[in-house]
Amino acid sequence: QVQLVESGGGLVQSGDSLRLSCVAHGRTFMNRPLAWFRHTPGKEREFVAAISTRGDLTYYGDSVSGRFAISRDNGENTKNTVYLQMNRLKPEDTAGYYCAACRADILGSITSTDPATCDVWGQGTQVTVFS
Repeated sequence: QVQLVESGGGLVQSGDSLRLSCVAHGRTFMNRPLAWFRHTPGKEREFVAAISTRGDLTYYGDSVSGRFAISRDNGENTKNTVYLQMNRLKPEDTAGYYCAACRADILGSITSTDPATCDVWGQGTQVTVFS
């Protein structure tokens, strides 16, 4: 069964760090770029970061560039894991964070930051940052 499972969210103070993990179950994810999006009720889903199939290409949303870092571990068998290291967190980073498997271009990277190009989603993990 194809599945994405996130973990690592929590309640932290402004300036702290968190690392989110997303375990991708299924061999097909080895050939998919993986991305993180975040969502706050009343707002549109926002692109956070993405990484190519081989992990050699990364992209970041403007609001997190320089503070967040995405990486992936293409493990053996059928388990892949993508991480989101979040540093210098701000209250405006408070949101539900979702991992997604997206459409790939010829380089194995995302084709767009539009969430509509991602077809498999995890259940999300909540990050709350207080000042």
